[in-house]
Amino acid sequence: MVKVAILGFGVVGSGVAEVLTGNGAGISKKADDLIELKYILDVRDIPDSPFAGCFVKDFAVIEADPEINVVVETIGGVGAALDFTERALKAGKSVVSSNKELVATHGRRLLELAAQNNAVYLFEASVGGGIPILRPLSECMAANDILEICGILNGTANYIFTRMVQDGIPFEQALKGAQANGYAEQNPAADVEGMDTCRKLCILSSIAFGWHLLPEQVPTTGITKITLADEAYAAASGRRIKLLGRAIAREDGSVCPYVEPHFVSLQDPLGGVEDVFNAIKVKGDAVGDVMFYGRGAGKLPTASAVVADVIAAARQLTRAGYHPWQENRPEKVLPADQLESAWYVRLAEGTLSTGEKLTIAGGEPGESGWITQPMTRGQLDALLADRKVLSVIRVLD
Repeated sequence: MVKVAILGFGVVGSGVAEVLTGNGAGISKKADDLIELKYILDVRDIPDSPFAGCFVKDFAVIEADPEINVVVETIGGVGAALDFTERALKAGKSVVSSNKELVATHGRRLLELAAQNNAVYLFEASVGGGIPILRPLSECMAANDILEICGILNGTANYIFTRMVQDGIPFEQALKGAQANGYAEQNPAADVEGMDTCRKLCILSSIAFGWHLLPEQVPTTGITKITLADEAYAAASGRRIKLLGRAIAREDGSVCPYVEPHFVSLQDPLGGVEDVFNAIKVKGDAVGDVMFYGRGAGKLPTASAVVADVIAAARQLTRAGYHPWQENRPEKVLPADQLESAWYVRLAEGTLSTGEKLTIAGGEPGESGWITQPMTRGQLDALLADRKVLSVIRVLD
């Protein structure tokens, strides 16, 4: 019998408990063993919960119980979650996590700790919610050298863009709608400033390239300055604005990672991704482009990914664990400013001597939108010197 402890009983933790118990017979069959929920760690008293008999408040109870094989960490952050994860792995218990911040910042050390203690550390749900992406990237695409990762990794940002376009409302109003619908926290900084996307990109890149890329090495620009005028110019050019996380590999083994809003063609599969959906495009040297699409968040989609990892850990599939990442390689990280691309530019007045002019109905007097020729950010800044620039957004090639 495999006994499980869940750390945290928030949205994801409660979803994991529901899936584990509601689908228990099928889950146990797939795991080739009976899986049973024994503990739920939470500081709150929740006497009316159907799982009331499972609650404990002291992690030491879980840590010391030899019956616990798998610990599910859904606390979030890098405080108690890091402490409990390290202690569980040192006790020889496998850990399954949905905690993108913890994996992005401490994943290398935790993978090594798991290997040292004959356990596995799995975190499929940390990227893409219920979308299977990490294990396919690690295993199914193992024969490929990964050339590029490019994806819509944050459903909140994508929902905001969808509402701006479809409802014609400004960013601030679309954000309030996202909060009202439970897609954004009351403090939405991680979503709208791009840090959530950055952390997920770091996890994807670390698996794809084999060494630990850290969040502080990824230049990150959020979406708070995107206006309805920018969306209108995007539409006029046959594009949509999307917040993308990209990591581009070079032949010398270096990687150019960054997070920015982009103009994305509607002919590109990423351009048509709407609402809270995520989409991740991975390019391998042998297979070419592979696309992963689905709901990137939510209680049950995320719980489904967590429970799939529980099944893998319960079956003692050590091959299902990720190879420990090599240490960080700062010399292999290239600045995004060196990457050539076309750019969308919105000027308060004046014109550009090069590029395609865009036209929209009802624009402000004197304003104009442009798509430049491919160039680096430094070349663009030189082109725009002494001009009144309202917006600059990279165009996805």
